[in-house]
Amino acid sequence: MGQVLGHLEPKIVWDIFEEITKIPRPSKKEEKIAAWVIQFAKDNGLEYNLDKLGNIVVRKPATAGMENRKGVVIQGHIDMVCEKNADVEHDFDTDPLKILIDGDWVKAQGTTLGADNGIGVAMGLAVLQSADVAHPPIEVLCTLDEETGLTGAIQLGTDLLKHADILINIDSEEDGAFTIGCAGGANTAATFKYEEDSVPSNHTAYEVTIKGLQGGHSGIEIHDGRANAIKLLNRVLWSFSMQYDLRLSYLKAGSAHNAIPREAFAVITIAKDHEAKFLESIKEFSGVLKSEWSSKEPNIQLLAAVKPLPSKVMTKEFSKRLMLSLYAVAHGVNRFSPDIAGLVQTSTNLAIIDTRELEVFVLTSQRSSIETEKNDMANAVRAAFELGGAVIKQGDGYPGWQPNVNSPILNIAKEISTKQYGKPPKIEAIHAGLECGLIGEKYPGMDMISFGPNLKDVHSPDERLQISTVGNCWKLLCEILKNIPVK
Repeated sequence: MGQVLGHLEPKIVWDIFEEITKIPRPSKKEEKIAAWVIQFAKDNGLEYNLDKLGNIVVRKPATAGMENRKGVVIQGHIDMVCEKNADVEHDFDTDPLKILIDGDWVKAQGTTLGADNGIGVAMGLAVLQSADVAHPPIEVLCTLDEETGLTGAIQLGTDLLKHADILINIDSEEDGAFTIGCAGGANTAATFKYEEDSVPSNHTAYEVTIKGLQGGHSGIEIHDGRANAIKLLNRVLWSFSMQYDLRLSYLKAGSAHNAIPREAFAVITIAKDHEAKFLESIKEFSGVLKSEWSSKEPNIQLLAAVKPLPSKVMTKEFSKRLMLSLYAVAHGVNRFSPDIAGLVQTSTNLAIIDTRELEVFVLTSQRSSIETEKNDMANAVRAAFELGGAVIKQGDGYPGWQPNVNSPILNIAKEISTKQYGKPPKIEAIHAGLECGLIGEKYPGMDMISFGPNLKDVHSPDERLQISTVGNCWKLLCEILKNIPVK
């Protein structure tokens, strides 16, 4: 029994999920969780296979009387976004998550919870472990590195799955809804090379910080108008550079291409003669930001703290080019769908900035359900950075998942959901990326749906999983498996 969640129902799901939260699993570092899944298969006497990348499939034969039904693949990804508050001590490579219950929600203390997609993986493994769930031939597919570019699905082996008739992806985040399509995406990275200057002798160093923002998933929450810490910090620095003798030494913010940055940090130096006015300006600008963002970002903070003088600073000419590019580059919704009310069609996320040896690296992420608009958005981002002198690298990205409103598994799931919830389910396409389109390319003809329990503020330390909806989702999954049609 799980020490924190073991009393919750369905017990089999919560016990497995709690075990998953104990295992470090950053994207591209899934060795520990992969080993745990393989041991799970061995402990339960189940067949398993890996492809060349390391994606894992675990198989279970059909229960008695269901051998002639279509095979089902239950799919989730085993990596997680690793975000934490700046004041939290946590090493995602080694430390278990510290989970807690807050009313009807499960959270982690100051970090992401990893219910995206740990709860989906837990449900798939629970089907394999349970002796009470009637089901056809089952394969649980655990993919790698979904969060940093869907690498596992992109490189999925074409001979890994044996029962690829129906795919049930449990990586959606709204109870009572079925997802049948998603946006495609691509990343645009910019590298700015710079030369160093000596620190002026009459300067003092400060760390300027933006913190307290909501952040969130750049697909799911991008429409919500949340603040971007990089954009706000750049605005502050640009304003101050127009008023004071300010030199830029260091910028850092963000850790994932698909997370809206919540915190941003810059180390600057400023003439000692300007310190008093600078600190007064910090207070004034803090008031401006709090006034502008009072309803959307009530916890926003702008801070300045004295730091040791850096050994070097960036040249003033480079700093100006960098800040102009960051000012010019787009962030947020570019266009809503003209056909589906409220659905974001195209967006871009200014995700990461990092100062390295004589270079500043910036990563952005573009999404769209229209491939040509995705490419156009990426070109607009490229233009802003190239005008600032950056070298650009753009990935091929991944395709969207084309909705099929006549899907047979969708029709079965809708009927079951309507009986369970007492009302028809929501049928939707989402702006976030799912692995379904990529998996469908490798296994043509698969009938696919996605669903899951309520998750809020994923990709941020405020991520939380609603306990009551996990039971709903588990019941729905079990009923769908029991009603899979014959081949």
